[in-house]
Amino acid sequence: MHGELPKQALAPTQPVKRGKRRVFIIGLIVIVAAAAAVYHFTSSTDTQQRRSRFGGENGPVPVLVSPAAKADVPVYLDAVGTTKALNTVLVKAQVDGKLIEVAFKEGQDVKRGDVLARIDPTTYKAALDQAIAKKAQDEALLANAKNDLARYEQLAATNAINRQQADTQKSLVAQYTAQVASDQGAIESAQATLAYTTIRSPLDGRTGIRLIDEGNIARAADTTGIVTLTQLQPISILFNLPQQEINRVNDAFAKGPLPVDALRSDNDAVIDSGTLSVVDNQVDSTTGTVKLKAEFPNKTLQLWPGQFVNVRLLIDTLKQVVTMPTGAVQRGPTGTFVYVAKDDNTVSMRPITVQKQDENQTVVSKGVEAGERVVTTGFARLTDNAKITISTGDGTAAPAASRQRGTRGPGEKGERRRGGGDASPNALQGAAPSPGTAPGTTPSAPPAATK
Repeated sequence: MHGELPKQALAPTQPVKRGKRRVFIIGLIVIVAAAAAVYHFTSSTDTQQRRSRFGGENGPVPVLVSPAAKADVPVYLDAVGTTKALNTVLVKAQVDGKLIEVAFKEGQDVKRGDVLARIDPTTYKAALDQAIAKKAQDEALLANAKNDLARYEQLAATNAINRQQADTQKSLVAQYTAQVASDQGAIESAQATLAYTTIRSPLDGRTGIRLIDEGNIARAADTTGIVTLTQLQPISILFNLPQQEINRVNDAFAKGPLPVDALRSDNDAVIDSGTLSVVDNQVDSTTGTVKLKAEFPNKTLQLWPGQFVNVRLLIDTLKQVVTMPTGAVQRGPTGTFVYVAKDDNTVSMRPITVQKQDENQTVVSKGVEAGERVVTTGFARLTDNAKITISTGDGTAAPAASRQRGTRGPGEKGERRRGGGDASPNALQGAAPSPGTAPGTTPSAPPAATK
């Protein structure tokens, strides 16, 4: 009896627990189903509103277009060059002596022949005076020997003296003549040595930092020198090109001078323009490049020795070729192609042949004619024969898009956009939904995001 009482007490409670569990499970399923239905409804509404806003999968795709045009396109070869002075001279003393004057200022522009420094000329002037005096002495001896020779010739003609004596005198005259000539050479040497005491500029250029001070002993054997002169106008730039380009360069160079532009490091402005002067006569086997040298007038002194600059060499000009923005060119499994906008606001996928391309402009030799409009932005949902909405180049959307964006939806918060529909295509494609729009409606403002 005692063992049966607990079973009788527990028997009525088990069905109650099972019923509560069943009710809880059913309620949980109902809640989950309701949440899924709400999520599905709101996401469908949001997707529908987005499709209505942006054209949808079957609606027109907003794009920007640019017309292909014919133009003359220059063909450049780009490189990085090093600026080098056309002439650089280390001015050194050619004779030994005390430096009594430094006649230039550091950084001064000098002309050929300008005095740069002076060395004490005293000893060299004395040597010149000695040479002059020695010549005068020998000239006197020569004159006396010539007079004696004239007398000996007369006496020998009458057999008054031996003929040998006249011949000896003639030889002595020749000796004195040679001595006078030697004295003249000594004078000229002394004059040149004296001239070396005045140090002059060998070219037009700019002085650097002074390497020796006034009062020091300057020696011809010194390796430091007095000052370095650099010719800045004109100036040269050395740069290298791959050996694969040498044939094109040589062919163009044979037709005439090739223009070369020196550019700033960001390539936004031309520093100076010059011409190609030299193509090196051999390829550097270690780098596979050829060195070239261009000369620039450098009138504004924007180029400086040792400076690195970007260089572009004009080797050809493509005459009246079809050009388009590089952003319009797409690549696929079959090659390059563009989307051409047609008059019925659809696009045609057109294969093209690219002749030349850079980051801004593409030259097309086949596939597009001048005047045809090519799509430059909005490729994400474009396909062949897709409908498009063309926006103007200044960022103004098409009229249909403008009407959709002209008003604010009910409950929309935030600042109203100025200009109604004046917005760029990028803003059109990437605009965020505005909060506060009721689900299930199609507002003219951007679709709302359901929280």
